[in-house]
Amino acid sequence: MRYVGRVPAPPLDEFIDDIYCLTGAPRHRSMNVPPMPSAHLLINLGDPARLWDRGSSDGDPMVLTDGWFMGTRTTRVLVEYPASVRIVGVHFKPWGIAPFVDVPASELCDRTVPFDALWQRSLTDRIRNRIGDLRHAPEILQVLERELRARLTETSPRGFDLVRHTGPRLENSYGAVSVGALADAAGVSVNHLAAQFKSHVGVTPKRVARMYRFARSIVSVDALGPVDWAELAHSAGYFDQAHFSREFKEFTGHTPTEYLALRRRFPADREFPPDNGPMPAE
Repeated sequence: MRYVGRVPAPPLDEFIDDIYCLTGAPRHRSMNVPPMPSAHLLINLGDPARLWDRGSSDGDPMVLTDGWFMGTRTTRVLVEYPASVRIVGVHFKPWGIAPFVDVPASELCDRTVPFDALWQRSLTDRIRNRIGDLRHAPEILQVLERELRARLTETSPRGFDLVRHTGPRLENSYGAVSVGALADAAGVSVNHLAAQFKSHVGVTPKRVARMYRFARSIVSVDALGPVDWAELAHSAGYFDQAHFSREFKEFTGHTPTEYLALRRRFPADREFPPDNGPMPAE
């Protein structure tokens, strides 16, 4: 499967980490995807994909056709790709989806919502038709970027500017700054800051900090050599290795040692950025 992506031009880069195309045959049909600091828009131009909550194939899957929004997730999911993939996507920053939809992010947390449940069907059809007729990734991404810029609201939702200006501090520090320090710097109470994050991100700033801290630890794992888990836990900002191990298993379903064994069996593709966190489902 081929990944082509780019960071959009300002002002979209304040809200979006990257826009991308996934095409071709996946190396692994089923992937366990841990919670990461992002929300998503995915537009499916190929055969349906399937998704199970909590990283397990127990129960009935959600069949993903056309397009869907995924809010910030606090649990892992299991995704099963079709034999040939053609998906166009947007990785929003945790707070980045708020200016593009008319519902509180709290209503999207841990949910997968059809494209046209949040945007008018005429708009979603237009976007699908415009990008569906294109074959080259740069052209597709250019069209999608224009559509996103047109959808960006000029007036920020109430309380969003607070989140917009404090969220990057969590991002840039990988969650190392305390929520109390964030609130003090913004001149608001911890409870007020938490309420605004819940509304515009879907989770509290403490949870966002945990996601960034976990993301840093995943990126830091070098499966090609020995891993000093105690040092990695310390550098990622965990209180101790036991705390790190508990959180790692909560996010991935594996202990750090189990994850390392899997990663050595299935090395991450350095040319494929989304490959770092997700793991093939055994």
